[in-house]
Amino acid sequence: MRKWVIVALLAALAIVCAAARGARRPPFLRPGDKVAIISPAGAHPMSIADNGVRVMREWGYEPVMGKSVGKHWHHHSGTIEQRRADLLWALQDTSVKAIMCVRGGYGSPQLLTDIPLEVFRHNPKWIIGYSDITALLSANVSAGNMAIHANMCDPIARGDTTIRALQYLLAGKLPCYRIANHKYNVPGKARGVVVGGNLTVLTQLADTPFDCLRRDLLRNQDIILFFEDTHEDFKHVDRMLHQLMLRGVISHVKGLIIGHFNDYSAGYGYTDMYDMMERYFSDLGIPVCYDFPVGHNSRNNFPMIEGCEATLVVGSDSTSLSFELPLRSPLDR
Repeated sequence: MRKWVIVALLAALAIVCAAARGARRPPFLRPGDKVAIISPAGAHPMSIADNGVRVMREWGYEPVMGKSVGKHWHHHSGTIEQRRADLLWALQDTSVKAIMCVRGGYGSPQLLTDIPLEVFRHNPKWIIGYSDITALLSANVSAGNMAIHANMCDPIARGDTTIRALQYLLAGKLPCYRIANHKYNVPGKARGVVVGGNLTVLTQLADTPFDCLRRDLLRNQDIILFFEDTHEDFKHVDRMLHQLMLRGVISHVKGLIIGHFNDYSAGYGYTDMYDMMERYFSDLGIPVCYDFPVGHNSRNNFPMIEGCEATLVVGSDSTSLSFELPLRSPLDR
């Protein structure tokens, strides 16, 4: 069977990377720390949020819910104003040490219209989520803070390998991944700052202050770019890939990680989405990894530390990704 993932856990404070670049690392969590549970996007049954609350308590933290959690306004969890107020509270309350989003869906970019980037910059803390939450992760990285692309409250009670990796990461143990090869992989080794997320949301944010792929942010920085998506057909993905090229993003990419693309219809003469992408990325002269375990398959959506420097090695029989952090962060308590 081709798909396998080996996760090694390393104590973060034992990793010395004197020349580490990237964003500021928020403090890892301690027992008793408050974790805000907020719903910045889609509406959801209250039971999903309750999963997050229960698991955070089991991990030794104190979960505190935003006021819009469990509300319904059209297909969102509360009005824009209600959801924005929860995000601002979670960012600005100094007793809150991390922010766990309940689910994605649609609506997170709406909250950024009246939140200056300085609010993220002056309140560095872990924001956890993926899919539509890519907007908040990108804002955090654009402000100079690391963020965690990972599963949220819906699957968190399952307690599988992806969830345990998140649990250990919040406590200060970094994941190091090794996965099986893919036929389209391009071998090589790269080092850079990990950024990315949901391709559609990254496209929505293009050239805004919250865009972690802005040219001014990338000017003096090498990056390892990862992206994934769901329910997007070949035509839409093709357009978004063209936009990455036209924006000049790819010229700063030293390594490329392509996650899951699911729930789309075959067409346009391609066998699958990776078949189309291979036409784009086979001749870039950089390592490229396909089918990395990140995306909308929650059982294979392992945590990615955005804004963190990492080393990507795409070999002949496997691919590894190892994150690198400085010995200490000035934000450590």
